[in-house]
Amino acid sequence: MQLTAPANPRTGIRDADGMAVASFVLGLLGLLVLNIVLGPTAIVLAAASLWRGTTRKGRAYLGMGLGVADLLVLLAFMQTDNSVSWSF
Repeated sequence: MQLTAPANPRTGIRDADGMAVASFVLGLLGLLVLNIVLGPTAIVLAAASLWRGTTRKGRAYLGMGLGVADLLVLLAFMQTDNSVSWSF
């Protein structure tokens, strides 16, 4: 008995497109909260979606850029606050 549908090339592309969108959303959300977690997650999802051949390359690159920006924002706040985390 098979519980999942058999994989086909279209399913793989759809999954890669979903990862590209998820990386963009997580990167954007990471600018506001939990950037130490959401930034690297956005970078990994964007790289995986590009590696799988997404049709939404722009969204994947934006997610990767926002993930890097999350880490840069965290670094800047850590330098100004002189601690490992940042707060308002």
